[in-house]
Amino acid sequence: MTRQRHALQTLALLLLLGLSGCASWFSDDEPDPEVHLVRVEVVRAKLLEQKFVLHFRIDNPNDSDLTVRGLEYRIHLGDILLAEGEHEHWMTVGPKRSGLYKVPIRTNLWPKVRDLVKQLKSAEQRIPYRLEGEMETGLFIAHYVHLARNGVIIPADLIPE
Repeated sequence: MTRQRHALQTLALLLLLGLSGCASWFSDDEPDPEVHLVRVEVVRAKLLEQKFVLHFRIDNPNDSDLTVRGLEYRIHLGDILLAEGEHEHWMTVGPKRSGLYKVPIRTNLWPKVRDLVKQLKSAEQRIPYRLEGEMETGLFIAHYVHLARNGVIIPADLIPE
């Protein structure tokens, strides 16, 4: 009985030592990956439903693989919330590399169309946008990377000639 107890205590000690090492896997020494919204692809646009694919570029500045588990996002155009949601899809980005993460979204812009038209009145007018959210990374233990990007869209730049 004492032999089993000693074995269990040794096993518990090894597990505690091993798990304390897991915390160092996500030390603050390594920089967080960067996430950029690089493209919005229109899949289908009907009156009450629009389908898009958001293309995010994930830059891994570290010397080890980055496992992405999912992405929670909110996209604002001016003061209007255009889309929000969560996408769970696993992918791996190699060390010092970039990867594309595609997020399909479905929304209804009909209630917001009047406000959108006001913002798009002038094709040369700059419209601010904001991307917020969290990206879940990590293979065994989750690590959350906060996303906050601001920029401007010039509608004339998006209109093909």
